[in-house]
Amino acid sequence: MTGARVADVDVDPAEALLEVKNLRTSFPSERGLVHAVDNVSFNVRRGEAVALVGESGCGKSVTAMSVMRLVASPGRITGGEIRFKGRNLAELSENEMRTVRGNDIAMVFQEPMTSLNPVFKIGAQVAEAIRIHRKLSKKAAWKMAGEMLDLVSIPDPVKRLDDYPHQLSGGMRQRVMIAIALSCDPELLIADEPTTALDVTIQAQIMELLASLQKRLGLAILLITHDLGVVAEFCERVIVMYTGRVVEEAPVSRLFANPAHPYTRGLLKSLPGAALVAGTPVGRLPTISGMVPPITNLPQGCKFNPRCPDVMDICLGNEPALMPVGEGRSARCYLHGDEADPERIKR
Repeated sequence: MTGARVADVDVDPAEALLEVKNLRTSFPSERGLVHAVDNVSFNVRRGEAVALVGESGCGKSVTAMSVMRLVASPGRITGGEIRFKGRNLAELSENEMRTVRGNDIAMVFQEPMTSLNPVFKIGAQVAEAIRIHRKLSKKAAWKMAGEMLDLVSIPDPVKRLDDYPHQLSGGMRQRVMIAIALSCDPELLIADEPTTALDVTIQAQIMELLASLQKRLGLAILLITHDLGVVAEFCERVIVMYTGRVVEEAPVSRLFANPAHPYTRGLLKSLPGAALVAGTPVGRLPTISGMVPPITNLPQGCKFNPRCPDVMDICLGNEPALMPVGEGRSARCYLHGDEADPERIKR
């Protein structure tokens, strides 16, 4: 692969590549500005795989699009910083941001069939992405396009360059999207639900491919997903979001072993595997009561309080801040404040 980093790169795990600080992304409504992403902070270190998880509508994808500065109008970033290698992306002009996309940060979207142009050959689309950023000749870009398809384990890659998107399976199309994303050797890959609409076997293959590429290229990956099973297998840290807020952050192993926020506990209990481990009788899986409130009409205090089995009077007042609950862990929950009740936390 021309220009790629050396395989199995040594990375400094303590060095933050991406730092998001107090990010707020807002959309106008009849009630004024509503915040789809509200005061969100997290970081991604070099070579690390971090997951953003939560139900549909919790702000995961808007957070990812904010990092890429691709929030659809009339939405806009209204606060905070997005620092990539110390440079605040929120302050860059659009022309400056275009040089960051692809070269430094790349994104894989969840629907490869809608992301690929159906009337152009696969090779032309991969080569175009290469030429935009690398300024290669058509011949050199086409040759590199074949190398990229080979990198993502597409069989007979040179022949596939002449195929159209409809001639490929869903899994192969997603591999093409990954090839395009990696063609300019980015340091951070944002994968937004990369296995959506793929069958279970193909999902596993795509995630194995990403894990292999992460190790080989020294990639940092921000994975946007609702699939906690994928998170357990693939990621090192997990950030749980609810109504545009971070409600818990922890290393994956600790979060699965002992979730600190009632929302996270509810998500984990709804997993079939978790239910079997806990000895839940076969039948209906536990669910989180109620629905995610619309961002135009959020409850006072903790935004999870209408659905929370551990709600207290204090939860109905001011919204809790993220509180430390151990080394490298935090949760936005009064159960870990002065009103903490050990019996509630053990539930």
